[in-house]
Amino acid sequence: MSLSMEDFHKYYGETHAVAGLSFTVSPGTILGLVGPNGAGKTTTMRALAGIIVPTRGRLAIDGHDLRREPILAKAALAYIPDEPRLFDQLTIWEHLQFIAAAYRLTYWEPHAEKLLQTFDLTEKRDSPCSDLSRGMRQKVAICCGYLHEPKAIMMDEPLTGLDPYGIRTIKESIRQRAAAGAAVMISSHLLTLVEDLCTAVLILHRGRQVLHADMEALRRRAAEDGRRETLEEMFFRLTGPDTPASPVEAESES
Repeated sequence: MSLSMEDFHKYYGETHAVAGLSFTVSPGTILGLVGPNGAGKTTTMRALAGIIVPTRGRLAIDGHDLRREPILAKAALAYIPDEPRLFDQLTIWEHLQFIAAAYRLTYWEPHAEKLLQTFDLTEKRDSPCSDLSRGMRQKVAICCGYLHEPKAIMMDEPLTGLDPYGIRTIKESIRQRAAAGAAVMISSHLLTLVEDLCTAVLILHRGRQVLHADMEALRRRAAEDGRRETLEEMFFRLTGPDTPASPVEAESES
């Protein structure tokens, strides 16, 4: 297993941001993490990235317990947040040099050149990031995340600011990374993206899991019962204002 949470809780005073969340993202899986604002998505991803400390629970990346082996766990992970934090005065190539040094990579240059070509950044390689558009900064962050060939990848709203060509490139890169054995988790409000790209979905509501299911299983069940419910329709049914905060057992699947 490349990404796993077991009984994860995060409290801020009396507020339960996430309560009792357990799931696994296996190699080759692309998990869509969805939920309304405040459902606990960013808290979940930031905890797995080691940015915030769980109130309780066991978190692991590539089999390494995040509490006991934080360096080994983080070395296996790439986390691309919704707002890439780049160094404005460094060029694109200097960012890749920095990442290579941080991960102690050797013979990384050919891979870096290929990433720049894939994401259409070659001509901008010597430009400082302060000169880049929002979409280009997003692509630089993804190149930096991919450089060390992570076994687990987390992306928060990965398509923000991208044109149609960039969207296609990043979607294809995610599929390729999963096919090569990476465990991928994507948080997005774009339910059409999740339905198109992800092989599994996890819906959070008020800090709790209301659905964790394989996408093919959902499609099969929808066809069998004649409901033919889209992911968007299911999302609104499970997270509406009148929906209880407790898990919806009838919809839960692993």
